[in-house]
Amino acid sequence: MNDLVSIITPVYNVKKYILETIGYVRAQSYTNWELFLIEDNSTDGTRELLAEYLEGLADDRIRVIWMDENRGPAAARNLGVEQSRGRYIAYLDADDIWEPDKLLCQLGFMRGKKAAFCFANYEFANEQGEGLGKVVHVPSSLTYRRALRNTTIFTSTVMLDTEQIGRSLIRMPDVRSEDTALWWQLLRMGYTARGFQETLVRYRRPAGSLSSNKLTAVKRIWVLYRKVEKLGVLYSGYNFCFWAFRAVRRRV
Repeated sequence: MNDLVSIITPVYNVKKYILETIGYVRAQSYTNWELFLIEDNSTDGTRELLAEYLEGLADDRIRVIWMDENRGPAAARNLGVEQSRGRYIAYLDADDIWEPDKLLCQLGFMRGKKAAFCFANYEFANEQGEGLGKVVHVPSSLTYRRALRNTTIFTSTVMLDTEQIGRSLIRMPDVRSEDTALWWQLLRMGYTARGFQETLVRYRRPAGSLSSNKLTAVKRIWVLYRKVEKLGVLYSGYNFCFWAFRAVRRRV
């Protein structure tokens, strides 16, 4: 079986990384993929660089959707999913790194487990993409209640099977931490996320990135609990304590 994988990559002001990221996809040992680059009206020269690169590239597996206005990562990813043709949806952020066997190994795991929703280990990396030796080891599975306390699902490791989860359900809401909101939505519906305990993704954390702003992260998770999931104050606080402990442990 040689199922098509649709890779969804929102692109916004990533001139420094985008060509390298495309290279990681083209270097995959599993070759039956299509890459959707949703160019979200960048202002740093990414748009021009991407257009110039693709002009001389003979690889019809790569498609670019050019946005006329900046609409944010949720809208970009949703548009990519809508346009995709593959059975499997895989997410790759434009500054993250896939090892060459990422797709091959993860597909083998999903087929073996008959998994609808899969996520995996990842390693923190510096701005140059060099691994720092700090690996986040994921649990073998996550249900909704467990995921509220453990936001270890990293977007660039996620793969979804659209034969088990319909495309109409794979829509990220227009909120901060839109990816976590979607994972919780799917888990709340009864799907289980299966953890692939291999490290085939590196999470590049440039200095000053949004995820490094701890106060911002705290506000985002609290809004998800209270406004998106509509949890009570006490239950939100209970989950928040576990989230904070694990968030600190992942980074030390």
